[in-house]
Amino acid sequence: MASLKDLKNRINSVQKTEQITSAMRMVAAAKLRRAQSDIIAARPYAIKTNEVLISLVTRTNPDMHPLLRVREPKRGVLVVIASDRGLCGSFNQNVFRKAESFIKENQGRYEELSLVLIGKRAQDFFKRKNIPIRKSIAIGTPSYELASDIGNGLIEGYIKEEYDELTIIFNEFKSAMTQILHQDVVLPVERIESDDEMINVEYLYEPSEDVLLDALLPMSLKIFFYRALLESAASEHGARMTAMESASGNAGEMIEKLSIKYNRARQAAITTELMEVVGGAEALKG
Repeated sequence: MASLKDLKNRINSVQKTEQITSAMRMVAAAKLRRAQSDIIAARPYAIKTNEVLISLVTRTNPDMHPLLRVREPKRGVLVVIASDRGLCGSFNQNVFRKAESFIKENQGRYEELSLVLIGKRAQDFFKRKNIPIRKSIAIGTPSYELASDIGNGLIEGYIKEEYDELTIIFNEFKSAMTQILHQDVVLPVERIESDDEMINVEYLYEPSEDVLLDALLPMSLKIFFYRALLESAASEHGARMTAMESASGNAGEMIEKLSIKYNRARQAAITTELMEVVGGAEALKG
């Protein structure tokens, strides 16, 4: 049985852990509020830009722009967005499981598959795997400049035919307790096939169609990557806040159980001492 000193040390240790997890929960909550504001502001613009792009691409000849050309997918690139730090529950592991599942399912489809890893945790996880890594990037604070840098490299690679298909895996933020894991094909740009007359109606372009595509296609892809970074950041902070709240609750329960155990052990020690005193007094009387 643990001594009173051991129990007291364990209680103090768990109390310190509870203080740390509570502080991390408050920090994550503050970061989540900022990240949530950012994604709420950016999401409508990103969604509408994507709708305009798909509407335009559906009416456009695929030969008008290299980002629209569909090639046989011999070489693929998978973008994996995780976090720079841990202690966020199953946030990263869900992304990694999805990525490993994608890699396994497409082993026979691609002749070559390489990775673009965004987030230090993704780098740490996949560096031990026998999969070519095209690029590794730490996130830090999500910014449009970072998204633009990622987008420029991937767009240039697709135009130069370094790969034929681009897929991305990331978490979309819904609430602090809910994140939706996405697996989306980014390139080639999706086209909608429909018999709807409104979709098939032709546009008049000013400036010319090719100039408009040259401006809109790269911009919309960069906005997509920016949104993915913001969604992932908000999801990470929400997952960390939930994980730290759960850890604080578990620490509180453990403190309560250890305190009960400590009090019982202390009471038993006091009772034993009293019995020894009474026994000694009785012996002196005899």
